[in-house]
Amino acid sequence: MELLATEGHWLAVAFAVLMGLSILLYVILDGYDLGVGMLMARADDEQKDRMIASIGPFWDANETWLVLSVGLLLVAFPAAHGVILSELYLPATLMLMALILRGVSFDFRAKARSQHKQRWDRTFFIGSLLAALTQGYMLGLYIMGFESSSSATVFALLVAVSLAAGYCLMGATWLVMKTEGELQQRAVRWARISLWLTALGIVSISLVTPLVNERIFSKWFSMPEIILLAPIPLLTGLLVLALDRLLAGMPYRHDRFYRWPFWLAGGMFALCFQGLAYSFYPYVVPEQMTIYGAAASPESLWIIFIGALLVLPCIIGYTIFAYRVFSGKAQELNYY
Repeated sequence: MELLATEGHWLAVAFAVLMGLSILLYVILDGYDLGVGMLMARADDEQKDRMIASIGPFWDANETWLVLSVGLLLVAFPAAHGVILSELYLPATLMLMALILRGVSFDFRAKARSQHKQRWDRTFFIGSLLAALTQGYMLGLYIMGFESSSSATVFALLVAVSLAAGYCLMGATWLVMKTEGELQQRAVRWARISLWLTALGIVSISLVTPLVNERIFSKWFSMPEIILLAPIPLLTGLLVLALDRLLAGMPYRHDRFYRWPFWLAGGMFALCFQGLAYSFYPYVVPEQMTIYGAAASPESLWIIFIGALLVLPCIIGYTIFAYRVFSGKAQELNYY
């Protein structure tokens, strides 16, 4: 029994890490194509085609990480899955509807007559915006411990807007990397605006999270934790400043440093995610259920773990292969 308990503990941690990694990869990878979808509202028809071409080979596969993270939550932490989805039923349903709208409009715009194409472009924008807002709203409610109050709702709405701005930042830096000319210059302007809106959201979440939870406050502001954890907010602030200065000088001659904005923005998201993960560990449902209490039996976790070891290399390998094949600047959009 003691051996099973030990196995159950490290398996629970392993699945929490896998689930967290899946969520982070989804936020960065699908975040940029959601951002591109929202930024299409600011582009002309020719630029919209180039923007679609920049995400065309990737956007569908990027959503695999969302499916994987929800799947891991269901099979590895079934008790937590029931609680979380019960609390987030409405926004999760709206998010799924938004993702369906995106998929339908992405394919239909390719076949639609010219007079109907703008309608599907608007639908793609609406689906992207709604998906981003609902994801941010769910994150805000999660941070507030699913509290039912007006202050929790206001905070969740703030996080929703901030995450949408963060996705626009990822989308704009992706366009800086994948496009040229006027569209790239416009993407630089979009990125600078989105950057400071995102920074405002990061500061708001960083201040509110420890204030509404005494346990999290003590984890961050006790000694020696406050010293050991200081690099996370400091590095995040430095990345914000470095990204702003880099964007201010763009475009550089010979398109130098064109990949750097995207990587710096991704680094910001990774640091913020690391801070949230530290804050809530070991809870999978804030202040209600730990990863150890919510985990399935060790026997079940072993079976799932072996399956994950077989599936993950396939997903990672396909992702790397796709990004290598379609690296470089986006070309003119053609449908055959």
